[in-house]
Amino acid sequence: MPLSLLADRAAERWPVKSYISIIASLSMGKRPFSRKNCNIFCNLVAFSRFGRQIRGTGGPGGQRFGKGQAPAERRTPPDGKTPSTDGQRPADGQPPQDAGDTAAAVDSTATVFASGTADTPALHSLRRNATICSSKPPPPDVLPANMRKKAFLMSMNTVPERLAALRAAMQANGVDVYLIPVGDPHSSEYLPDHYTSLTYFSGFHGENSNFVVTMTESAVWADGRYFVQAEKEIAGTEIQLMKMGEPGVPTVEEYCAKVVPEGGKLGLCGLTASCALVNSVKKALETKNAAIQTLFLEDELWTEGRPALPATPAWILPKEYAGFSPAEKLGQLRAKLAELGCTAQLVGKLDNLAWLLNLRAMDIECTPYAMAYCYVTPDRAVLFIHTARVTPEAKAELEANGVTLAEYDSVLGFMAAETEPQTVLAESATVNYAVYQVLENNAALTVKDLADPLLPMKGVKNEVELTHDKEAHLRDAVAMVRFQIELEKRLEAGEELTELTVDEILHKYRSATDKFIVESFGTIAAYGGNAAMMHYHATPEDHAKLQRKGFLLVDSGATYMDGTTDITRTYPLGELTEDERKFYTWTLQCHIDIAKAVWLDYCDCHMIDTIAREPLWQHLINYRCGTGHSVSFVGNVHEGPHALNGRNTTLMRPGMIVTDEPGVYETDLVGIRIENELVCVHKADNQYGTFLGFEPIMFVPIATSPIVPGVLTKDELDWLNNYHRQVFEKLAPRLNDEEREWLAKKCAAIGC
Repeated sequence: MPLSLLADRAAERWPVKSYISIIASLSMGKRPFSRKNCNIFCNLVAFSRFGRQIRGTGGPGGQRFGKGQAPAERRTPPDGKTPSTDGQRPADGQPPQDAGDTAAAVDSTATVFASGTADTPALHSLRRNATICSSKPPPPDVLPANMRKKAFLMSMNTVPERLAALRAAMQANGVDVYLIPVGDPHSSEYLPDHYTSLTYFSGFHGENSNFVVTMTESAVWADGRYFVQAEKEIAGTEIQLMKMGEPGVPTVEEYCAKVVPEGGKLGLCGLTASCALVNSVKKALETKNAAIQTLFLEDELWTEGRPALPATPAWILPKEYAGFSPAEKLGQLRAKLAELGCTAQLVGKLDNLAWLLNLRAMDIECTPYAMAYCYVTPDRAVLFIHTARVTPEAKAELEANGVTLAEYDSVLGFMAAETEPQTVLAESATVNYAVYQVLENNAALTVKDLADPLLPMKGVKNEVELTHDKEAHLRDAVAMVRFQIELEKRLEAGEELTELTVDEILHKYRSATDKFIVESFGTIAAYGGNAAMMHYHATPEDHAKLQRKGFLLVDSGATYMDGTTDITRTYPLGELTEDERKFYTWTLQCHIDIAKAVWLDYCDCHMIDTIAREPLWQHLINYRCGTGHSVSFVGNVHEGPHALNGRNTTLMRPGMIVTDEPGVYETDLVGIRIENELVCVHKADNQYGTFLGFEPIMFVPIATSPIVPGVLTKDELDWLNNYHRQVFEKLAPRLNDEEREWLAKKCAAIGC
């Protein structure tokens, strides 16, 4: 059945059924949606519902109009998606041209900050013109991740031309330097495509980055995960690569202070830059007596082919999975705020908001979150969201839990007009500069810059979450086993497979369950030297064929109704070099050492991180990334507050989940990573203190054939054999006879 027809049926049922149940009932488990189709379907449902309203065949208030006629009332579709007409923008006042599909020109007005002084940005309305129509190929906002890079490149011009346009706009606005961070209004790690301005202007696809442009030069910052990728993506441009943390490499603040002229101005968008970043840059500029000016140059220049602001259907994760209702979690937050001497908080980070209200959507690819804010006081909770996309059941449940709804675009005006005195907690590291300025400029509000209490609250999983999460990981492990069996069979049969085939096979098995929602991130299937790029993604235009030699690294995961997973295995496909076997064995030692680690509870994450690195350090090798990160429950594959790296000082506590993923990355030669998810557990209390440790929650065989004999210690061998015993015990009852026989071989004990 075509997706468009499924979406039309879903639109009929949307008022009475949740978004997830629609997908489950319509797919019927026979032909599950692909990741691409799932994302497209989300958009089509809302678009179809909107089309019914404006044609008078759907919800209340519908308007009828014929082809070529504009609706009586201009409005934004509930899903916020406004596809282009094959790159052709209609003339002002004229309807878009189509091939028989209903079309409507629409304007949307969003309240945002205009250019103003660094301390007192002004409010104004920013108009965005777009077109609703059916067009092929699909617009960039519904393209799968591995095709989106091409869409960016095709959208307008080349990087040099975009930089030239940016510099012209800088000159027109009187700024000498312009800063574009990786960011959105919610300090998200993974961004809605609408906010990928850094990629648009630089060509670099990466996280945790900043891009600085002057009238004569430009530079992009990348951390160790992206050194190789960044070099490839900016090759041939003027852009300098700043390798973060490397000797002699300036920070973005140091660089800005160097290049800004005396008494000059640095421009940035206050909505996409965190307050902490702006304040640190502002302090660095003091030596030059330079100022910061908030502008919207990204919005002014990136108009052609830009994905619309997301607004997918919003729904509520049931308490049976979440453990607590929104009202109960709001009570927990209010109690914590009182302990901190605060009475209110404007919750802006999407992962925190998702946890607090059990709110889910699909506004970010592979991440089931909704673009929203929530203002919490002792007796109020106001959710700022595009209300048209909140399902009726979700709206009713939120209201029953003491949450009222307001439009997303009204948040700044609402906070500016607040007259009830409150002491508002706002963490400058996660609150955007524009929001922070509004809070500070309201005399009724006293702002406290404190660490967000929601981070540790959601970081420690409750017992209900843990129970469900463990079940989700076992279901995911079965999918991984079936994937490996099929991969091996097809390779042995001589079939030509590529990195793209890996994603297809994985999706087939993961999506076969009715609790599957979406992949938790774009699958990293990297063969040979491609795996040296930690976040490599194969595309239809650029991918490798699998050969019967070397390693295939597969980093993947899924989000189910009952948990989120992340796992990496490095598979030997045939003959290996001596170095490949050594690198694999040393990586496995690192993985085992952190998995079996025991520590006193005063040890923080950066201290635990060093435990994993010692086997590689012995050979003067290191990996330029952390050892592990936290994973959300039915949410982002990366979350805080804890992470195993050299900077994180969070204390691990029982119930916290973290990945264990050391690796070796040799440019253009090989990449090796072995990853499980671990849960922190209490070991013992005695006269020496409280001891903590880890237990695995992911149970998938680890390849033993590449291990160099005689390298693993007895303790490491015991851990590996015991782990494989658990893998077989937990998965065997879920497999058929042929699969169990295969698993028994993979889990066989080794003695070398």
